[in-house]
Amino acid sequence: MATSAHRLTAPRTIRSIQRFAQQALAVLEQDYPDASTELVFGDPYQLLVATILSAQSTDKRVNQVTPELFKQFPNAATLSRANTSELQALIRSTGCFRVKARSLVRMASKLVEHHRGEVPPSMNCLTALPGVGRKTANVLLGHAFNSPGFPVDRHVLRVSNRLGLVQTNSPIHAESELTKLFRKPEWTHVSDVLIQHGKKVCKPRPSCDVCSVRRQCKYQQQRSVA
Repeated sequence: MATSAHRLTAPRTIRSIQRFAQQALAVLEQDYPDASTELVFGDPYQLLVATILSAQSTDKRVNQVTPELFKQFPNAATLSRANTSELQALIRSTGCFRVKARSLVRMASKLVEHHRGEVPPSMNCLTALPGVGRKTANVLLGHAFNSPGFPVDRHVLRVSNRLGLVQTNSPIHAESELTKLFRKPEWTHVSDVLIQHGKKVCKPRPSCDVCSVRRQCKYQQQRSVA
């Protein structure tokens, strides 16, 4: 990971923000050349289940749970018939296990009822499933279906605000603004890069001294003035 800050053009107009966004991406790509989802999955069904479990949890913890979960419930049909208590026991360590168990069973039932057990490759169909919001749907679009999707989680929201790419606490609004700054084929990749930066450097208590883009970071500038 680079420890020297790069000089970037400070954003002013929408076009300069777009240029800045591309410059920042180019720098951060050097730090995270292999950025991708850390969830382990073999098909869209597995990624959907894993992403639902990742809420209020970590990818590492989810990856510890899913092998046994998928062994017992290898598809939507088996998951739709799951015993709630047994399912809760399997996913307990991911947190909010009662809510997640209900969502998983209901989601699987909807897949069986409306999609023949297959995960649909569209935003509208995905967000109609229980427990699936735009972030989860975008993860599926980008990583399972190779379609444009810009997942905005807490890391993307934090990093994009600190860099000055967006000014909002709303993931939906942030998604709308960020998709204007990057080309469609880049969306999922940009999200993955921002997530990695948020996990490793731009944490709630950031390590600004090793941040590659700190000199033009709005958050860092405000800290320096304070």
